[in-house]
Amino acid sequence: MRRLKFTLFALVSLLLCSCSAYKKVPYLQGSEYLDMANVKTPLYDAHIMPKDLLTITVNTSDPDAAIPFNLTVASALGDQGKRLSVTSQPVLQEYLVDNNGNIDFPVLGTLHIGGLTKSQAENIIKEKLKIYIKETPIVNVRMANYKISVMGEVTKPGTFTITNEKVNIMEVARPGTFTISNEKVNVLEALAMAGDMTVYGQRDKVKLIREDAQGNRQVIPLNLNDADIIVSPYYYLQQNDVVYVTPNKTKAKNAGISNSTTIWFSVVGTLVSLVSLIVTIAK
Repeated sequence: MRRLKFTLFALVSLLLCSCSAYKKVPYLQGSEYLDMANVKTPLYDAHIMPKDLLTITVNTSDPDAAIPFNLTVASALGDQGKRLSVTSQPVLQEYLVDNNGNIDFPVLGTLHIGGLTKSQAENIIKEKLKIYIKETPIVNVRMANYKISVMGEVTKPGTFTITNEKVNIMEVARPGTFTISNEKVNVLEALAMAGDMTVYGQRDKVKLIREDAQGNRQVIPLNLNDADIIVSPYYYLQQNDVVYVTPNKTKAKNAGISNSTTIWFSVVGTLVSLVSLIVTIAK
């Protein structure tokens, strides 16, 4: 009878532990209770930050009228000034946003666009072009260095560049480059790019490291087990964000055991060598 009670107790304990462990695994738990009808989530639009690289194109019905505003780079030069390649289609000039949020644009001069969305920057350029172009031009602003990093307990940690431009067959196989049409990435998509979390990753202890336009950094905890994450202001990632997945205790213990074992073998090996040396000298 006592043995039967002990067996039942062990089985119940095992089931409870299994249920507890399972609750830490699935993403977006409780999503069936999330009433999205009463939640207003603003449409995400990336803001231009210092050190961003931008491509800006101006298009009009008269191509000649837009030429002064579309700088291109015809070729790339090697270290010794030798031409490496010349593309049949010119490469657009990239504009670096300085620490004050400014760029130098042809004809228009210095433009302050730091902190603006791409559509806001496009409207400013359109307004300033009115004195040079009779018709309202089509202005497109694109980010050339939109990248995010995912590290910690994921299958393939690394830095991933997001682009909305079409890539050729050679670039498709290039690791770390992803083509996304809307230039916005959420935290779940970032994990998918990194091959998802490993079994050692804590889904309720994900850290987002973000830097603002003034250079201030903050660490934001994210709980991906909670379905409310999809309405969080940190659900969508900004350029240069870093996502860190914290390892669980099992991984930490395994790492500790491995390190302790290595140190122990090193100490034992050193002692054996010393003993052998002393014996040799004594003889």
